[in-house]
Amino acid sequence: MDPDAFSASLFKWDPRAGLAPPNRLLEAVVPPPMRPRELGGLEELFQAYGIRYFTAAKIAELGFTVNTLVDMRDEELDEMMNSLCQIFRWDLLVGERYGIRAAVRAERRRLDEEDARRRHLLSGDVSHALDALSQEGWFLVTLSYLWFVRMQKKILPGEVARGKKNGLDYLFHLYEQCRDFLIQVQDIAKERGEKCPTKVTNQVFRYAKKAGANYINKPKMRHYVHCYALHCLDEETSNALRRAFKERGENVGAWRQACYKPLVAVASRQGWDIDAIFNAHPLLSIWYVPTKLRQLCHAERSSTTASTSITAAGVDHLPF
Repeated sequence: MDPDAFSASLFKWDPRAGLAPPNRLLEAVVPPPMRPRELGGLEELFQAYGIRYFTAAKIAELGFTVNTLVDMRDEELDEMMNSLCQIFRWDLLVGERYGIRAAVRAERRRLDEEDARRRHLLSGDVSHALDALSQEGWFLVTLSYLWFVRMQKKILPGEVARGKKNGLDYLFHLYEQCRDFLIQVQDIAKERGEKCPTKVTNQVFRYAKKAGANYINKPKMRHYVHCYALHCLDEETSNALRRAFKERGENVGAWRQACYKPLVAVASRQGWDIDAIFNAHPLLSIWYVPTKLRQLCHAERSSTTASTSITAAGVDHLPF
């Protein structure tokens, strides 16, 4: 067999069916080409970057599409390529590894440029609309913006914990906005026939940023999700805790730590299954349970079980 002919057949990007292999050996090595629709757009993504058609087909068999690859980090792309080699025993060329990363980065830049152009056009439409507003309407818009900036400043770390109607309420409102963005991402995924996320993931935060919601800070949302959980599960206890910390002049960091204990108590009354508690609540089901909260529930459950066992053992040895 001519090795050059074999290599050329692997690099050939021809999705048309019906072309017979040159001999029976190649027929056993190279499977029938997949149709372009089955590759999920990967043929267009990789074609200019030296990626063999067989490699793209195997990536598609693993369930990856252009959108999933674009949303992955570089480390996740490396894991995907390693899985490709392990599952299919397919040796990726060094150039293919670099080519896959380069193709994904180029697609990200293209999408960002499209979003930038779309925002530019949208900002132009908004400018025309604002020009049509009366002086009174412009004044109201200005006041709304100033209120928004003020609320943003109120929720920095070290803020004194206050009662209701302050920066913490605005922070809780951001969780509701994230829910709205998740619904929008789900609608888009359904229209494209893609898998819909069921929880607030990095994809949702990226969509929110592209939509102009730069004020939604992902680390902060992850940091305070258990505080929002207490607010949803037991609003009375949550408000009482905030009032108590206000009276003592405590800061937000101390209040945040104090929110764990009431949640552990809630879990103890419902069989210690904190994941089930989150999933059963319509507002919390879209959020992942914080690792620390799950660890605290597990530790408290173990401690309670151990105490019960010791007490039972002592009762068994009492004389009658």
